[in-house]
Amino acid sequence: MLEFVLNTVFWTLAIYGFFEVVKSVIYIGTYTKFRSDGIYVIIAVKNQEEKIEGFLRSIIFKILYGREEYLKNIVVADLQSSDNTKEIAKKLSKDYDVLKVTSWKDCKQIIDSVDEN
Repeated sequence: MLEFVLNTVFWTLAIYGFFEVVKSVIYIGTYTKFRSDGIYVIIAVKNQEEKIEGFLRSIIFKILYGREEYLKNIVVADLQSSDNTKEIAKKLSKDYDVLKVTSWKDCKQIIDSVDEN
C-alpha cells in the first residue's frame, strides 16, 4: 500500500512538472520578445581589480570552448571604480570581441537598444 501511495505522489508531481514546463514555454513564446540571437551577460563591477581578470577569463574560456554557445556578448559596466578595474577589463576587451566595457549610464542605453530589436 505504501508503494502505491508513493508512486501516485511521484507520478502526480512528475505530470505537474511537465505541465509547468509546457506552460512556461507557451508563455515565453506568446508574451515575450523571444529571440534566439544569444544571451547577453551584464556584469556590474566596482573596485574589483584583483578578481576581474580571472572572472572574465573564466567566462570567455567557456565561450571559446563551446560550453556556452548561446552567450554572444559580455558587457562589463563599471560603477565608477577608483582602482584599475576598468583598465583591466578594457585590456581584455581588445583581445576578445565578445567583451565590451562601458559605464553604467552607457550600459542602460545598450539595454534599451537590445530591447528595441
